[in-house]
Amino acid sequence: MKNIKLLVFLARRGAVGKMTRVTVRELADELGVSPQTVLRLLREMEEDGLIERKVEGKKTLIEVTPEGASFLQKLCDEISKALSTGVIVGEVVSGLGEGAYYVRQYAPLIREYLGFEPYPGTLNVRVLFPKTVFDALCNARPVVIPGFTREGRTFGDVKAYRVRIDGVEGAIVIPSRTVHPPKIAEIVAPVNLREKLGLNDGDRIRIEVVE
Repeated sequence: MKNIKLLVFLARRGAVGKMTRVTVRELADELGVSPQTVLRLLREMEEDGLIERKVEGKKTLIEVTPEGASFLQKLCDEISKALSTGVIVGEVVSGLGEGAYYVRQYAPLIREYLGFEPYPGTLNVRVLFPKTVFDALCNARPVVIPGFTREGRTFGDVKAYRVRIDGVEGAIVIPSRTVHPPKIAEIVAPVNLREKLGLNDGDRIRIEVVE
């Protein structure tokens, strides 16, 4: 793990494709290890063909080789796949208290487009994994619930992504003009999810995106 962190640090310092000056102490401070450990890691990375290095006094010149850059690219691709599995892990939080009102307004359209009678309220979940709601939903196709006007008030389009929580079907809803940050997933379902699943604020849950 430390050699990966070291390779990433060197790439951030601009060492891809050119020799870059660093000190062993600087690398040790970055990793939180001893200079002896850094020297060992550098030797191992050099033997693996990930870096090339030259020593000039107290300075070390290091270049991330094409093999090292390719390793980082493959690692990045694998991480992207891992973050796009359609699974969200988060913790239950209290909402702003407006969910029930908006669910009632959209209820006929939720019945039409999602096929269930929504409970008048939403479950709000702070996303812990992946980084944002959008990272988890990037490969999912939304059901677009069209906006409408009622009594002189305009309600915008809503994107709904079907999900499952402990066997209960529902949908993450993202209004076109949301007040929630991308770390909050707002979920509608045919039942009161807090009561059905025995959830309280702070409880951790796993959400599966349904294709």
